[in-house]
Amino acid sequence: MLRCIAVDDEPLALELLEDNISKVPYLQLVAKCSDAMEAMKVLQQQSVDLIFLDIQMPGLTGLQFIQSMANKPMIILITAYEKYALQGFNLDVTDYLVKPVSLDRFVKACNKAWELHQLKAKPAGNNLAASTTPDYFFVNVDYSLLKVNFSDIIWIEGLKDYVKIHLKSSSRSIITRISMKSIEEQLPSSRFLRIHKSYIVSIEQITAVRKNSIFIKELELPVGENYREIVNTLTGKPS
Repeated sequence: MLRCIAVDDEPLALELLEDNISKVPYLQLVAKCSDAMEAMKVLQQQSVDLIFLDIQMPGLTGLQFIQSMANKPMIILITAYEKYALQGFNLDVTDYLVKPVSLDRFVKACNKAWELHQLKAKPAGNNLAASTTPDYFFVNVDYSLLKVNFSDIIWIEGLKDYVKIHLKSSSRSIITRISMKSIEEQLPSSRFLRIHKSYIVSIEQITAVRKNSIFIKELELPVGENYREIVNTLTGKPS
């Protein structure tokens, strides 16, 4: 069960949101809030897995509310404005819905949140699960969760508002809106190395290392000044 709250300053929108939530069997609505400050109080009092959040609200906006949270739950933004989508995905929201929202689109967003929740909540008591670690992760692509195997990744490139994942199995890269910091946290440090603010590489794919660059076959990628010590640790050579 996903414990959720709904936050919207428009009473009719809040009622519609409550009605949609009631139709999804794995959602449990624990509070309705008319502004961000009210939602903040709820988060201080009880655990919440998912927030359905409007953006344009008096006082603290939805985006400002997200930025104020140290440990944020999953968030689905529901707004009348398309123009904030890029900002929303840069804040790692689970999905972005534009009003009016059809029920099937709402359920699709909820399913995405449920799948993410299930991935994070795999039982530790299972011997198989305890003895192995996942060799894949999921990224948001075109409103779907796309599975990416760690072994298939060659390198990851950070571009202004998204990242590009270069794969062995396909000449076509995966493009997803997520921060480099967030994707780095999902990758095992034993298999991947951040060499630059814009580059993460598969250690297995590295073929040569220089002082200021690494090579993946013919591809040369620069090593950022702040990451040289990490690369030196990999090679065992002093700077």
